[in-house]
Amino acid sequence: MTEPGYEERPQVDLHTDRAHSARVYDYLLGGKTNFPADREVGDRVLAELPGVRADATAARAVMHRMVRRLAAVHGVRQFLDVGTGIPTAPNLHEVVQAVDPACRVVYVDNDPIVLAHSRALLTSTPEGRTAYAQGDLREPERFLADPAVAATLDLRQPVALTLINIVHFLSDEVVHPPVRKLMDALPDGSFLALSAATADLAPERAEIASRRYAEAGITLHFRSRERVERFFTGLELDDPGVVPVNRWHPEPAGAWGGDEVGVYGGVGRKA
Repeated sequence: MTEPGYEERPQVDLHTDRAHSARVYDYLLGGKTNFPADREVGDRVLAELPGVRADATAARAVMHRMVRRLAAVHGVRQFLDVGTGIPTAPNLHEVVQAVDPACRVVYVDNDPIVLAHSRALLTSTPEGRTAYAQGDLREPERFLADPAVAATLDLRQPVALTLINIVHFLSDEVVHPPVRKLMDALPDGSFLALSAATADLAPERAEIASRRYAEAGITLHFRSRERVERFFTGLELDDPGVVPVNRWHPEPAGAWGGDEVGVYGGVGRKA
């Protein structure tokens, strides 16, 4: 069902004249919610790195596997997805509600176009709930206070915080404090599911991607495995730890599939 948290909102400037990371990603995934400025960046990257489209698809697919495992194996029924991005099918709530229709999901993003598409996010099984809160990872206290969060999630019960393909747009100094605040706000038994770009596996590819994004005013922060593991300090890492996303519980089991993807992923539990 659609829950409180959505209301008619004023028109916003989508800034379609300049590239936005979420819309570039949507383009790389083959989506349609992007504009010439976004496609220009994507095409420049793809011209030199045609494998980036497969990387983007793999990075999106790991989110599906992570949240499905959190729901099916770890019994999580509440999800807070920060940096949601452009809606794609299946959305996170569709994956977890296929495990248990009673799952509850709050999506958070600061991109005006996600706000414009928020009705597409606010669909749910009758037993569950979904909501959308406009917010920025850098200001967690603001979206945690959003009525949509209180109406949808019980923060006394475990919540999975999902940060998929967002932290590599922020420096360590900027991103670690809010991630810690978010995890501190969640009770024991909660989880962090995270993916982050790395230059470990193909530094020359990372350098090209970084340059092309920078030309559009988008800064990428590539992290080593050790720097990605730092996000899980104090948490119990789920098997197999922090690994390239195509190695994180691949489907079918045991199949890594293709070359390494330049994105690390991991899931950790707050004890």
